[in-house]
Amino acid sequence: MLPIDYATLRLLWWAFLGILLIGFAVTDGFDLGAAILAPFVARNDTERRIVLNAIGPVWEGNQVWFILGGGAAFAAWPPLYAVSFSGFYLAMFLVLAALILRPVAIAFRGKLEAAGWRRAWDWAFFVSGLVPALIFGVAFGNLFLGVPFRFDDTLRVSYEGGLFGLLNPWALLCGVVSVAMLTMHGASWLALKSDDAVAQRSRSVARWAAIVLIVLFTVAGLWLAYAVPGYVIHGAVNTDAPSNPLNKTVVREAGAWLRHYGNHPWLAAVPGLTYLGAAAVAILARGKEKLAAFLASAVAVAAIVATAGISLFPFLLPSSLDPNSSLTVWDASSSQATLGIMLVATLIFLPIIIAYTGFVFRVMRGPVTGAAIEQRRHELY
Repeated sequence: MLPIDYATLRLLWWAFLGILLIGFAVTDGFDLGAAILAPFVARNDTERRIVLNAIGPVWEGNQVWFILGGGAAFAAWPPLYAVSFSGFYLAMFLVLAALILRPVAIAFRGKLEAAGWRRAWDWAFFVSGLVPALIFGVAFGNLFLGVPFRFDDTLRVSYEGGLFGLLNPWALLCGVVSVAMLTMHGASWLALKSDDAVAQRSRSVARWAAIVLIVLFTVAGLWLAYAVPGYVIHGAVNTDAPSNPLNKTVVREAGAWLRHYGNHPWLAAVPGLTYLGAAAVAILARGKEKLAAFLASAVAVAAIVATAGISLFPFLLPSSLDPNSSLTVWDASSSQATLGIMLVATLIFLPIIIAYTGFVFRVMRGPVTGAAIEQRRHELY
């Protein structure tokens, strides 16, 4: 067994879960953003194929981060996986249906030359980007409000919500923030990976999406500070105790979600990177610094996900029905032995995944041009 105490292992796995979510948002995020933009930055068949081939070689590898995140939640945080996938069942079903629709749309679009056929799959591709982007944001928004579940004294969980209950004004704002964020990221990617008209339109979208993101992120921060009560654990917390969500007292307090930034002012650098990254996109997208603009967009995306995680800490899934049932880093994890074994596997395989991802992006570097599409009409998407 690794010489690491239980509390440290829990913190490490909270950080790993955050890294996986950031990895998914930064990589597959631009795939979703490109799908959202496809009907608007591409005006003819060749341009639409440019968009498809800009993500075609990498979207499958990018989606691995989503699978890894679900696997980590299942193995490291079993109650989190059980409650979230049960409570958000219909929402997750819509996300999975949309993610399944994406490869179908990419593969089937070119099977027939008919304009109606291709137009239908183009809009299916658009839906495959918009639906996950919106629902992921709505889901994160509902974490701050609390999810309607509770545990009984035998730790059996009951959920008393529904899909439409998730669509409240605050959560919808978070969903729109997510859509703006991924639109900016997708536009930055298309500006980098395409040429001529598609790149020019994508640069323009990236600038405006970055500005919209800054405004919406600010509104969300003010709303969170003044209108969304947070959750606070009262009393001492035994960070080494076996997981039992009912062994604590939780209350709701106004402004509690921002308490970490008051206690540790240096943490303000994390949301600050959102503004810095988005502002850099708005500036860099004007010129020819395509790679710099994309990297700045990636920084902004990572900072938004990190800001949500830091604000929620140590809560993983607060309960609006019974705050004491809320799942936290300290009472929703697997055993110490399980976390230790998984840590060893992660330290071995995560660098391999990152190295392979970097290798793929290096091999597939360079823009997708209209000339290449025309020359290889029967080989490319």
